[in-house]
Amino acid sequence: MIQRLYVKDFAVIDELDLAFGPGMNLLTGETGSGKSVIVDALGIALGERADLESVRGGCEKAVVEAVLFVGGSAEALAILEEAGIEAEDGQVIVTREVLKTGKSQCRINGRASTVSMLKEITDHLVDTHGQHEHQSLLKTERHINLLDAWCGEKAALLKARVESGYRELLGYERELCRLESDERERARMLDLYKYQAEEISAAKLVPGEEEELGEARNRLANAERLYSAAASAYELLSDGDASAVDTLGRAVSELEGIAALDPGLTPLLESLQSALYAAQEGARELRSYRDDVEFNPERLESVEERLELLRNLKRKYGDSVEEILSFGSDLESRIESLENSEERTSELNRSIEKLHKEIMQLAEELSGVRRQGADSFSKKVQEELAGLNMPNAVFLVQQEPKALDAAGIDSMEFLISANQGEPPKPLAKIASGGEMSRVMLAIKSATSAADKIPALVFDEIDVGVGGRTAEVIADKLALLSKKSQVLCITPLPQIASRPGNHYCIEKQLHNGRTVVRVRSLSMEERVEEIARMLGGANTTETALRHAAEMLASGGS
Repeated sequence: MIQRLYVKDFAVIDELDLAFGPGMNLLTGETGSGKSVIVDALGIALGERADLESVRGGCEKAVVEAVLFVGGSAEALAILEEAGIEAEDGQVIVTREVLKTGKSQCRINGRASTVSMLKEITDHLVDTHGQHEHQSLLKTERHINLLDAWCGEKAALLKARVESGYRELLGYERELCRLESDERERARMLDLYKYQAEEISAAKLVPGEEEELGEARNRLANAERLYSAAASAYELLSDGDASAVDTLGRAVSELEGIAALDPGLTPLLESLQSALYAAQEGARELRSYRDDVEFNPERLESVEERLELLRNLKRKYGDSVEEILSFGSDLESRIESLENSEERTSELNRSIEKLHKEIMQLAEELSGVRRQGADSFSKKVQEELAGLNMPNAVFLVQQEPKALDAAGIDSMEFLISANQGEPPKPLAKIASGGEMSRVMLAIKSATSAADKIPALVFDEIDVGVGGRTAEVIADKLALLSKKSQVLCITPLPQIASRPGNHYCIEKQLHNGRTVVRVRSLSMEERVEEIARMLGGANTTETALRHAAEMLASGGS
């Protein structure tokens, strides 16, 4: 459910804060008042694509925020849990920011998220239908998904298994194609891989050796400086009467002779004794280091050659010894694969044959489920159409076989005859926008219980209808609002007079700029708004009375 929508600096909206309730939420306003802008903002909050035109002129960024109740959707909660996002009290706050530079940011409960994950979540929460939906309903690839939603969990499980198996099958087929594509290429690659593997193997690489060799090179290349410095330091510390050790020793002796006279000298004496011990130990270590300094040009040359070998291998195979060794291991697998390509080809053919048979069995079972579901779905949609003032309509689901793909072996298309005696035809053959609106609403009504989506958004789906048809569409929307939250943008007074929260969208001038404002209407204001919808700008007493009667008869 959509509980709140906050919009700032979006298109012609400077700032807007809308709270929606359960059941019916009606949005009306004059043509060009900004209704479509609010729908666009809601779409961005639900994961639709944003562009530069979203940012209000003169502003750095546009912000759209929505508070969504997810507590009733196990699917949405599972996605959030997997992402480590907690829904406090069943709520999440979705924030989208669109910068004028073209970049955008998406957050869920303050945590950075991807728009694709947001869309995956909101697909389980909100179903949006608008005038463009008429066009998408003409795409036959949507029909199979709508029917599968009607068929329920069994179809969903079978479809998931078919899709998973089909993707595995494609992987096998791609590998087989690679193996069979070019035998000369296989031989060329085998020679190359063997040469590379032999070069790496001959190097007898040891992890960590590059660092050790680098240290050894530094010592060997600077042996003279190291020896000289160590010898000088040793001489200063320990060689001669003026050495640091000798001087510290005399100082300690002097203090030891008088420490008993003044206990306050004890800490100082201990410090000097520690310094003496440290100097003596340092002198011993320096002498040992000096004596161990290696003068070995042959060893230095050997180390340099080894380092040059490592540099050459790194240029070819990786940025470190570890990466080179990993590349070598990978080469062994490639060589084995190429050497055993004939055996692998036979193995792949067997796997493909076995898997194809398994998938076909699942696809045939899924096809049977769809066939059964198509009958009940057709009857249900036909019932809904009769309730939408199309009593003579005939609705059918045409099921045709096709080559196996991720969706199975079925091609599904919805057919309809709107007039008695006419044969059913594809939806694209329906000329009337009003008929398309009713077909879409009938399908939505039929599938609403099956898909269990808690919020429905209808954006002027009633375009092209009026009179009695508008009344039955209003009845159908009111019925849907008893099971789901409904947000309905409508130009029709028949729909706007139904019970629910009613918002009026207006454009105003503020500081010389056009802004969109939304008012929550009282009952008296609803009468005035519906009278405007009935009679235009000049509201008459007759229109006001008619509006009041419509609200009363509609149950408001």
